[in-house]
Amino acid sequence: CVHTESCFVPISEIIAVEETEFNKKQRNIGRWHKMAKLHAFTVYYVKKARNHRWRCSDVTFWCVDEHLCNQWIQALKELLEMQKSRPKQLLVYINPYGGKRQGKRIYEQKVAPLFSLASISTDVVITEHANHAKDNLFEVNIYKYDGVVCVGGDGMFSEVMHGLIGRMQKDSGIDQNNPKASLVQCNIRIGIIPAGSTDCICYSTVGISDPVTSALHIIVGDCQPLDVSSVHHNNMFLKYSVSLLGYGFYGDILKDSEKKRWMGPMRYDYSGFKTFLSHHYYEGTIAYQPAKHTHGSPRDKVSCRTGCYICKESEKQLAEQHKECGLKHEEGEEEWKVIKGKFLAINAVSMSCACPRSPKGLSPAAHLADGSADLILVRKCSRFDFLRYLLRHTNQDDQFDFPFVDVYRVKCFQFTSKLSEDNESNVMDIAKKRFGQFCRDHPACCCNMVNSTWNCDGETLDSSAIEVRVHCQLMKLFARGIEENCKDEAAYSQRGVEQLL
Repeated sequence: CVHTESCFVPISEIIAVEETEFNKKQRNIGRWHKMAKLHAFTVYYVKKARNHRWRCSDVTFWCVDEHLCNQWIQALKELLEMQKSRPKQLLVYINPYGGKRQGKRIYEQKVAPLFSLASISTDVVITEHANHAKDNLFEVNIYKYDGVVCVGGDGMFSEVMHGLIGRMQKDSGIDQNNPKASLVQCNIRIGIIPAGSTDCICYSTVGISDPVTSALHIIVGDCQPLDVSSVHHNNMFLKYSVSLLGYGFYGDILKDSEKKRWMGPMRYDYSGFKTFLSHHYYEGTIAYQPAKHTHGSPRDKVSCRTGCYICKESEKQLAEQHKECGLKHEEGEEEWKVIKGKFLAINAVSMSCACPRSPKGLSPAAHLADGSADLILVRKCSRFDFLRYLLRHTNQDDQFDFPFVDVYRVKCFQFTSKLSEDNESNVMDIAKKRFGQFCRDHPACCCNMVNSTWNCDGETLDSSAIEVRVHCQLMKLFARGIEENCKDEAAYSQRGVEQLL
């Protein structure tokens, strides 16, 4: 075979191999145009560009021997067949109403042709109402698919995630209303084709919100485990969360923005500014269990990247703890820590929550699959100090370096608002018996006697008293984490060795 340029492509990043018609490429064959008979095949592969963007590129090889050409095609196709992680059949849900209502067009024009090129068969469902995908996942035979793809924003992903995890627990006889239940891991991967107002999960797991890039990650069969937090209220299951669970500032923004959906994505800016000016704070009690199994900490500046050693080591450590002690025994013996005070924001994140406006996210060192969440407490402070804190999300400075900001890596936590405590007079007595003495650094005093709303991955939760538990690597995505260049990888590996030592 002859080609004018040298090009190295790993088999894992080849999309497809096809025989090429001579007439289609006749103008590009140069000195071979005088030959009477030519044979060719084209290799379609992943070409990596800047900022984690992937594109489908191709290279054509020309042969004078038909038998040799067919041998190459057959050999390459056999190698592709050996890539067992690649999906062959997908269930696709498209939200035609999310974001700028471009989901159907994005899928048909940018994604479907790539799936067809890679010989992936699809069953496509256009959702017609809220929870259509979630309800449908309880009815279809999901086990015949290699994955489920959602075309839309974070809300669409959340709907598919709830349907898939819920179906797994139902089929396994697990009661989701039990906050201490050991949930069954979901091995059917979810793919996200971003087409919504917010695409936080794509930014945190792929590094960019781009439909073609996400489609190519699905085609090559990437797999990224993901922690999932369950949220309960009085032994009743409420929601699952994979990114942000926020009370106070981010909850108020969401609650206000929901009334202004007619504004489109601009509603978040408007509601954010309005909420900042209102400067509401909320009083309550937080109890949490530290994530002692994880090797990292929220301020170690070690970001979660492809092949993250912290996620791998934390998973092993957590598995060993469960094997030695048993889940229930471990939770009963381990100490709970309690903080009581007034807060502008209470945020729990299971990933960095990075986005274009906040490249580092709410917690830059949060990990995707280490079985923990970063609990960020922003206590009552001046409006100016709170603005300084918010601006830290847009630059490279340490956003936790404020006296009114605390961050903890936890595996579970509980929150009860002051109003809930007053309504249930025995809560404090029970908590004292269970948790011991409270932290007295921030004693209770008069403040706004109102409740905020929880922002759970962009959806509202009105319960002010909740229990949250992190389930290590409960689900998997068609992603590989955020990749780094060679120089960054060397530095990252060195930091990892130093942390382990």
